[in-house]
Amino acid sequence: MSIQTTLLLISALLFLAIPADPRVEFEHNSNGTATRNFTFKNIPSPSKTDAASKASLTMIDGVIDGGSGELSALTDGMLPTNDDDPGANLYFRAGSMGGRFRMDFGSPIDIARVITYSWHPNTRGPQLYKLYAADGSESGLNLAPKRGVDPANCGWRFIATVSTIPKQGEDGGQYAASVTDASGTLGKYRYLMFDCYVTELNDDWGNTFYSEIDVVGK
Repeated sequence: MSIQTTLLLISALLFLAIPADPRVEFEHNSNGTATRNFTFKNIPSPSKTDAASKASLTMIDGVIDGGSGELSALTDGMLPTNDDDPGANLYFRAGSMGGRFRMDFGSPIDIARVITYSWHPNTRGPQLYKLYAADGSESGLNLAPKRGVDPANCGWRFIATVSTIPKQGEDGGQYAASVTDASGTLGKYRYLMFDCYVTELNDDWGNTFYSEIDVVGK
């Protein structure tokens, strides 16, 4: 079995845990059409005033690469100026298997949509992560579960798996992935946790360049 096939299989297995209502959609701008404005057909461009812009971020597990920006790069509203702008993105250490970080709004908010944006000319463009949420009142809530600990067993609610790994064609370009719910709300939560995975195993460069995260309140 090829490495590419293996990654797609892993992605498919992760999707088996998706609840019935959350909906994951994504759009892709090719290397030839991507611009610093992050303009997509249906998913809005990154906002500077969304709920995430006021949230605090905490690394739970994993090591940020030495060339990466800080965690704050995900919510500062400052977008990369080109397709290979390491300091304007957040990405995990080369050769690692990704990591986990937590977003804290200070108190529960009604979340309508979560959007993650990424941009890179090749294999660091696609996204693969699992999204969890908690309101802070859950019994036995572990706010910092390390890899190997299932967040769903320590107070977190699994929301969705996001994968923008292309089945064919180029990996590079801009991606916007949107998580919504058929009811119009994902729920009222204080915390979101992003469990990020590498998108390819052919080399050490499979950790995504995450450019921005938007959280839209209902």
